[in-house]
Amino acid sequence: MNLEIITPERTIFKGYASLVQMPGIDGLFEVLTNHAPMIAVLTKGRVKIKNEQDKLEYIDIKGGVVEVLANKITVLAD
Repeated sequence: MNLEIITPERTIFKGYASLVQMPGIDGLFEVLTNHAPMIAVLTKGRVKIKNEQDKLEYIDIKGGVVEVLANKITVLAD
């Protein structure tokens, strides 16, 4: 999946991810390849990303919104 994490100042992450775990307002949730389309509100927490080399990366956010559509994840983060 293509993942892009954008803040008002800059793009924090842009690349491939096989798994993305995010802090939703109702708790953590994961997005995998071919996930159903969705939009969700995010809260303060850590985004967990499994990259092309199956290594985990973590990015702290203060909140935001995520859109998942056609194997593309766009996070608009604070």
